[in-house]
Amino acid sequence: MSNIGKWEDAEPGVIRKIMEPGASLLLMEVHFEEGAEGYEHSHPHEQMSYCLKGKVEFTIEGEKTVITAGETIVIPGGARHGAKALEPSALLDCFTPVREDLVRR
Repeated sequence: MSNIGKWEDAEPGVIRKIMEPGASLLLMEVHFEEGAEGYEHSHPHEQMSYCLKGKVEFTIEGEKTVITAGETIVIPGGARHGAKALEPSALLDCFTPVREDLVRR
């Protein structure tokens, strides 16, 4: 069953919706309750996150950076990273190449 275009649980207090992927790009909208975390992980894909609303603290290779609505952050491929919502927040994440590990077609 495809998960494209459908909201699904990611981690506690975190839901996501994966958009129809392109040939080498994937967009995903992610909503966080205050205090919810995207657990630390890594993947070979380059990622850019745009903050749609709220305030999110990213940890990338041990370095913390906070972004707010209208700001972006770039996460290099292979970098260990995670995120924590400091208030109710939403992100638009872009990955290249497509994160086939997340997509069920």
